[in-house]
Amino acid sequence: MPERYLIAGKSASEIAAKVESAVSVGRLSPGTLLPPVREAAAQARVSPNTAAAAYRLLRERGIVETAGRRGTRVRPRPASTSREEIRIEVPPGVRDLSKGNPDPALLPPLHEALAAAARAHAERPAMYGTGDDEELLGLAAARLRADGIAPGPLAITSGTLDAVERVLVAYLRPGDAIAVEDPGWTALLDLVAALRLRPVPMRIDDDGPLPDELGRALRAGVRAVVITSRAQNPTGAAVTAERARSLRMELAAYPGVLFVEDDHGAGFVDVPAHPLAGVTDSWIHTRSTAKDLGPDLRLAVITGDPVTLGRLRGRQRLASGWVSHLLQRAVAYLWRTDAVDRAAVGAAYGMRRDGLVAALAERGIPAHGRSGLNVWVPVTDETSAITRLLARGWAATPGTRNRVGTPPALRLTVSSLRPGEIPALADDLAAALRPAPSGRYG
Repeated sequence: MPERYLIAGKSASEIAAKVESAVSVGRLSPGTLLPPVREAAAQARVSPNTAAAAYRLLRERGIVETAGRRGTRVRPRPASTSREEIRIEVPPGVRDLSKGNPDPALLPPLHEALAAAARAHAERPAMYGTGDDEELLGLAAARLRADGIAPGPLAITSGTLDAVERVLVAYLRPGDAIAVEDPGWTALLDLVAALRLRPVPMRIDDDGPLPDELGRALRAGVRAVVITSRAQNPTGAAVTAERARSLRMELAAYPGVLFVEDDHGAGFVDVPAHPLAGVTDSWIHTRSTAKDLGPDLRLAVITGDPVTLGRLRGRQRLASGWVSHLLQRAVAYLWRTDAVDRAAVGAAYGMRRDGLVAALAERGIPAHGRSGLNVWVPVTDETSAITRLLARGWAATPGTRNRVGTPPALRLTVSSLRPGEIPALADDLAAALRPAPSGRYG
C-alpha cells in the first residue's frame, strides 16, 4: 500500500467509502495489500469490530478480496471498473473482429416495420396505462411453445440485461452468491459486481456448464444461477439434450434457487433449444431481439413463474414503466411477416464460424464455437497474441473481459467474416498463437 495512504474514517461505512474512493482515483492500485483489521482499526482510531465491518462492506461491493493468510487486497478488477473498458485501439486498416455485433447485411430492413408501428399508433395511440402489445405477446407465446418452454406469464423489457437486473435486485442482496458461466457474458459479470454479488464461476465446455460445476455451486449455497442455453458469449456453447437432463437434475435438488436462462440466440442460431427453465420455483427465460433484428431494437420477451414475473413488472413500473409500444409493434410486424429467415441467417453465421474453427484445427489451433457469432481461441498469453495479430491486420477481443478464473483466450466475432477471408485469418492466427490444449474452457 502506498505510504501516503492511511485507513481513515469514523464509521464502517465512512472507512469503506474512503477506501473505495482511493481505488477509484488510483491511490490504491489493483493488488494493493490493505493492513490487517487491527492495524486498520488503530490507524482510523476505531474498534476492530468497526474496521472488520468496513472490510466486509468493501468485499460485498467487490472492491477488495480476502485470501486467508495472504490478507485483504484490492481486487485486480474492482467492481467500480467496467470490463467493457478492457479494450484495444483498432488502428486504421485493421480488420475489426472485436465488437460482438451481428452482420448488418443479415438484419431486416426496418422501414415497413416502423411505418406499420406508426400507423397502428395513429389508430390506437399508446398512452399511460396501456398494456404490452397483444399481438407481440401472442407471437412470443407461440415461439416459446414451439421450443418447449414451460408456460408462464409474459413481460416485455428493454433487453435481456434489463430483465436480469430487475430480477436479481428483487431476489438477492449484496454479498449473496450467484453462479455464473466462466468464461461468460461481460455485461452480466459487470452487473454482478455492480450489485455487489459474489460470483461463483462454473466452467463450461461446448455443451454448456459442466453438471459437476453447477452442483458444486449449488452445494456452496448460491442464491441464483444464470445459464445461456445457446450462442453463449463468448464461447458459442449450446446446451445439448443430454447436458440439459443432467443440469435439470442438479437444479431440481435446489428448488429455492432463482434460475435465469438467457436464450438471446433464439432468433438466429442453427441448433435446437433444450430449455432448462421451469425446474426451480423461481425462474425466468429471456429472449432478446438484439442479434436477429438489431441491437437498437432494445426489446426482450420474458417468461417465468407468476411471482417472479410479478416482481419484475413491479420494479419496471417504478422505473422505465414500459417498453416503447412503437418498438413492440415494429417487432410484432417483423415476426408476423417472417422478416428474418432464421434458418438462412443461422446457416450463414454457422458457415463463417464453423469454417474458421475447421481452418484453425487444420493448422493445429484448437478453437470453440458451436453456435452464435463468436469463436473462442485459447492462447498462452493474451497480450502478445493480441499484439501479434494486430500486426497482421486483425483485431480480436482479449478474453480477460469474459474470464473469472479460466485460462487466457481470444474472442473473435465472425459475424461479418467472409468465406474468402477465413484462410488468411487462420494463417495469421496460426502464426501469432502457440497451440493451447483443447477441451474444457479451464
